[in-house]
Amino acid sequence: MCRVLKLSRSSYYKHLNKVESKRSIENKRLKELIIKIYKDSKKRYGAPKIHKILISQGETISLKRVQRLMKDLEIKSIVCKKYKPHSSKTKIEGKENILKRDFSTTTINEKWVTDITYIQYLNI
Repeated sequence: MCRVLKLSRSSYYKHLNKVESKRSIENKRLKELIIKIYKDSKKRYGAPKIHKILISQGETISLKRVQRLMKDLEIKSIVCKKYKPHSSKTKIEGKENILKRDFSTTTINEKWVTDITYIQYLNI
């Protein structure tokens, strides 16, 4: 059979008795850890956060390797866009100043005032 396929006997037997390398065994173990962390984070963590968690667990692994293993597993983090408030088209009317800077009162709870200058409104 080797002569027909023009294949040496040594390469045929080497293929039959192939032993899995240490690197591929370690990659399988790391892939299981990555999948566990990924599922625990509800598919939100990307490679940098997974890398930090693996380092904190005592694993020696580079960020590039985590990225490559995640690519092999075809997993990506879920990215949500940040909410941007949009201004309304309606015209905003100001209210009349009823107090006119007269904060003196004769009884309790007669006048209530507050400062709202800390509230951002329409990028002003």
